[in-house]
Amino acid sequence: MNVLIIEDESFAADKLELMLKETDPSINIIAKLGSVKESVQWFSQHRADLIFLDIQLSDGISFSIFEQVSINTPIIFTTAYDQYSIKAFQVNSISYLLKPIRKNDLADSLQKYRTLKTAFSIDFDMLLANIHGREPGFKKRFLIQTGEKIRKIEVSEIAYFHTLGKGVYLRTFPGNSFSIEYTLDKLETILDPSVFFRINRKYLVSMDSIANMVAYSRGRVKLDIKPKPDDELDTVVSIDRSSDFRKWLNS
Repeated sequence: MNVLIIEDESFAADKLELMLKETDPSINIIAKLGSVKESVQWFSQHRADLIFLDIQLSDGISFSIFEQVSINTPIIFTTAYDQYSIKAFQVNSISYLLKPIRKNDLADSLQKYRTLKTAFSIDFDMLLANIHGREPGFKKRFLIQTGEKIRKIEVSEIAYFHTLGKGVYLRTFPGNSFSIEYTLDKLETILDPSVFFRINRKYLVSMDSIANMVAYSRGRVKLDIKPKPDDELDTVVSIDRSSDFRKWLNS
């Protein structure tokens, strides 16, 4: 289980991490964040299975995070204040722990998470979307950092994603390339499948990026995509994906 801790007091964050690992050694703490700003940036490119979230952070109330990014991950709130409990359950809260956190309460909250996950046997994105009366959403934008500058790129601006060496890059329609911290496997799960298709192990392309298609050997299809990639031979739809690719085009 990959767990994210959002807590502005480092001592409290470290103590919670220790309690979690004592309760369940299989838990992996993937990050500890301390501010609204830092959290918004993190959520633009990462995801956790479960979030422990303090309400009062160093730069504001944590509820403002939900005003800036879409989060469907289940949340266990950790706070010294009980007046926020109703608002907490309006977002993605499955539990509300008052500080100082007791180990028994922590264990009960983790068990509640496991019970819900097992009982429904579905992705939590879908479960929480149904609980809160909204459609499960796909990723809408990426935050890209170049040096000290941060910019947002809307998904509608992206022509395709591709691997290069050990990295993954997105390429916009104007031809700009940016490194991102996602695998193509992960991108397939968070992007709208009606818009993007994984044609082979190296390319995930947008429908609008396809300029032309040519019949290729063994029933495959070679794509001419825009902007032009560095190696056009990499844009051949693999044999095992050719059938699904044709269905995607006709959907």
